[in-house]
Amino acid sequence: MAAQPVVGPLMMSDPESATTKSSTTQEEDVLPKNLVATLPAREGWSEPLVQYHNYWFRPGHLERILLVKQAFVPRADDIILATQPKCGTTWLKALAFTITNRSRYGFIDHPLLTHHPQHLVPFIQIPGAGTGHTDIDPFGFPRLLATHTPMSLLPPGMRSLGCRVVYLCRDPKDALVSRLHFENKAFPGTDLSMDRCFSMFCKGFSPYGPFWDHCLEYWRESMARPDSVLFLKYEEIKSDPTQVVRKLAKFLGVPLTEEEERSGVAQEVVRLCSFEALTSLQVNQVGRVHFSDNIVMSNSVFYRKGEVGDWVNHMSQEMGEELDRIVQHKLEGSGLVF
Repeated sequence: MAAQPVVGPLMMSDPESATTKSSTTQEEDVLPKNLVATLPAREGWSEPLVQYHNYWFRPGHLERILLVKQAFVPRADDIILATQPKCGTTWLKALAFTITNRSRYGFIDHPLLTHHPQHLVPFIQIPGAGTGHTDIDPFGFPRLLATHTPMSLLPPGMRSLGCRVVYLCRDPKDALVSRLHFENKAFPGTDLSMDRCFSMFCKGFSPYGPFWDHCLEYWRESMARPDSVLFLKYEEIKSDPTQVVRKLAKFLGVPLTEEEERSGVAQEVVRLCSFEALTSLQVNQVGRVHFSDNIVMSNSVFYRKGEVGDWVNHMSQEMGEELDRIVQHKLEGSGLVF
C-alpha cells in the first residue's frame, strides 16, 4: 500500500505532550517515513529509538502506528487488547480469544491447541492486520485486535465508537527483566546487559516507554470510562485466574451462564490458557510468527517463565528499590500502584 498522509495524534491529557493546531496540521502533510526521520533519536535497546509525543518507538513501529491511525476503520464491537511489551500479551490473547469464542469452539479441538495465540489475535499496527485491508475480516465478529500503542495514539474512532479496550500491565521490575531476555533472544546479535537496560528503562527510554506514562493513560481512561476500558494487572490474573475469566467475560459482553458456572467453564478456560498448557504444545515450541516481511520471530520466544517476582533473580535489591521509588513518584496521586 502506498504511504499516505499522517493524521495528527489525539491531544494527551498531560500538558507537556499537547500539540498545537499548527504543528498537527504540519504533521498531516508529512509522510510517516519522512516524519519519523525528523524526530529526536537516541540509542535504544536492540536498535535506535525515536521520540514522538513524549513516547519512544522503534522507527518502523512508529511508521506503522501512524499509518494505522489514519487508515484503520474501527467498528463499535471491536475489542482491543492493549499491553506494553512483555506484560502478558500472549496470555491475554489466549484468554480473550477463548472467552469470546467459547460457543464456537470446544476445549477438545480448540484452535489454541494447534495455533499460537499471536496468530489468533493480530496486532493492528502490523501491515495487513489492521490498516483497512480485507484480510482482517476473517478474524470474526467482534474482532479481537492487539496493540502496544499508547492510548493517545490509537485511531480516534475507537474512543468515539466506544470500542472495548482491555489493558494489561505488570510490575515494572518483572516487565524489565522479561523485556531484556526477549530482546536478547528475539533479535540475533543482541547482547544487552541488565545495567544498561535498567539505566535506560528508569529514564523512560524503552520501546513504547516511558513505562509509567503508558500505564497512566490507560488507567485514567479506565477511571473515566469503566464500561469501555478494563484495567488489569498480570499479578491479578496469576493470583485468581478464574475470577479474572469471569470479569473478562462480563466486560466483553459474554458473561458466563449459570450452566457454564456449574460445569466449570471458567476453570477449563484457565487450564487451556495456562502457561504450563501453552508451553507444552508443539505449536508453541516450533515454528515462527511472521509479523511482517522483515519481522519474523520463533514461537518459543514469547514464553519464558510467566512468574511473578522473578526480578529478584536478575537485579539487585538496590536496583529494585530504586525503580520502585521512580515508579511511585511518577504515579503519585493517580491511585495506580504496583
